[in-house]
Amino acid sequence: MPSGARNGVRGVNARSERPAEESVAVNRRARYDYFIDRSVEAGIALQGTEIRSIRAGRIDLREAYARVDHGELFLFNMHVALFEGGNRWNHDPIRARKLLVHREEIDEMWRWAHQAGRTLVPLRLYLKGGRAKVEIGLGRGKHEYDKREAIAARDQARDADRSRSGRGKW
Repeated sequence: MPSGARNGVRGVNARSERPAEESVAVNRRARYDYFIDRSVEAGIALQGTEIRSIRAGRIDLREAYARVDHGELFLFNMHVALFEGGNRWNHDPIRARKLLVHREEIDEMWRWAHQAGRTLVPLRLYLKGGRAKVEIGLGRGKHEYDKREAIAARDQARDADRSRSGRGKW
């Protein structure tokens, strides 16, 4: 039996019966608005009640973006809802959160982000081994015609699948 698998189940952490990686929030708009050339996994520094809200899925990545400030990588505009049981120790919902990445990757992201039309976009937030991780995409902005081409290609693929399966519109 492969290591890390118990009772023949793959992809489950052996110590607990939780999946090894569990998506909490996905920024689907990012792939629509940007060409994602590469992605980087980053840890995220959280305050006490934030992880509880994240595990409950009360998070919004739509308006979030990452930026390098003073040699450190930060995530801005990510909304983490207040934890209901947090009372006076609750966190600020849209504070800047520090991302934990190697120095070489920060330098590469800084060089990338300082070129015209390029930005750092959070693609998804997930739990891996009990810790919150963010997948940061290195993206180039799409023009309107690029978006229309993507929609047309998706529609053509859908129509082709329908015709192959014999379940057309008519």
